Amino acid sequence: MLASHAQKYGILIALIVACIFLTFANEYFLTGRNILNVLRQTSINGILAIGMTFVILTRGIDLSVGSIVALAGVVSASLATTSSAAMVAGGPYPVAIAFGAGLAVGMACGAVSGFVVARFNVPAFVATLGMLSAARGLTLIYAGGKPVPNLTDAYRWIGTADLAGIPMPVVAFAVIFLAATWVLTSTRFGRHVYAAGGNPHAAKVSGINVPRIRLLVYVISGGMAGFAGMMLAARTGSALTQAGIAYELDAIAAVVIGGTSLAGGIGRVTGTVIGALLIGVMNNGLDLMGVESYYQQVIKGGLIVAAVMLDQARHKQA
Repeated sequence: MLASHAQKYGILIALIVACIFLTFANEYFLTGRNILNVLRQTSINGILAIGMTFVILTRGIDLSVGSIVALAGVVSASLATTSSAAMVAGGPYPVAIAFGAGLAVGMACGAVSGFVVARFNVPAFVATLGMLSAARGLTLIYAGGKPVPNLTDAYRWIGTADLAGIPMPVVAFAVIFLAATWVLTSTRFGRHVYAAGGNPHAAKVSGINVPRIRLLVYVISGGMAGFAGMMLAARTGSALTQAGIAYELDAIAAVVIGGTSLAGGIGRVTGTVIGALLIGVMNNGLDLMGVESYYQQVIKGGLIVAAVMLDQARHKQA
């Protein structure tokens, strides 16, 4: 009984222990301003990780989300900039058009990856690695290697505004979390995602269109990456062509640390969010303690390996 509870709530316990330790280690950690800062910083990775959860539940992986962040960001920002050198003719356009374009770009990239995986049975690692390179190249071509600055106030609202004192990126993260949780736990599509990842052959025999499910989860992941890219551009005030580099690593780490199995069919969005928060707390706490980013990468890598080893141990016991 104790072991099962430790497995179920281990990540939450780890988050609580980390917060307690950092509270005593640094006087600035447990302050309202810093907690909001942690949540704001976590929101981007959290949104990417939620999209990644759908993919990993079907035994896939999406290495392209970081590049999609950059591509969707520059395309969307080019429609909402006041810079004559960066805007699309006739701009700036209404913010709804800019956001729609960014989401469309992200979902289109995800659809391409998903089609290659689902239709041709190309390993997800290979298909999304190709999209990682292609999307980054398209970003540089589209923007001419230059940032897209001077975004309109209406566009920046999603990244800089507050709602009852809570930053809009945090609000958006919370809404996406609730929506994803509902989809996976209360809809037919969510049940099919788990079935397609848990036992693809049995799911196919039972009438589930497994290739369609695989395609759609990559579309969801791409859409989340597109939204995250626009939110990042809105926060910083400009869209950078180098944005999103290595973001896929943090997203995968959050999902795996949160208990979603790489073997598919097992996992919860709640665990993913806690995993993202643990990474955000760790990054913030180590920054406050003056630990260099190089060491942070080593620690994060160790967490990923430990989480995968724990996942394999659970499967052996099962």
